[in-house]
Amino acid sequence: MATYETHLPRIFAALSDPTRLAVVERLLDGPASVSELSQPFSMAPPSFLKHLRVLEEAGLVVSRKSGRVRTVGLVPDALAWVERWVLSHRARTEQRLDRLGAFLEQEQ
Repeated sequence: MATYETHLPRIFAALSDPTRLAVVERLLDGPASVSELSQPFSMAPPSFLKHLRVLEEAGLVVSRKSGRVRTVGLVPDALAWVERWVLSHRARTEQRLDRLGAFLEQEQ
C-alpha cells in the first residue's frame, strides 16, 4: 500500500513551480494539446516539455499522442493524496484548537 511519504514529496515538488502549477490549473478545464498548454509561457519547447515530464513523473498528468498531436490531461483523482493529507492535518489542528478552547473556557 502506498503512503503519503511516497507520493506527496513528488507531488508538492511538481506543484511548487509556477509554470507547472499553471498547467495543472489549466488542465482542470479539460485535456489540451502541448502547443495549447505552452502558449502562455515564453520558453523553448524542450524546456516546457521538461515541465510536463515532471508532472507526469509525479503522477499528476498523462499524455497521449495521436498523429502529430500530443494531448495532456489530468490523471483522475491525481490530487487525492494532497486532499487527504490536508484534510487529516486540518482535522488534527481543529482538535487541538477545540482542546485549547475548552481549556480557556475552564480558566474563565
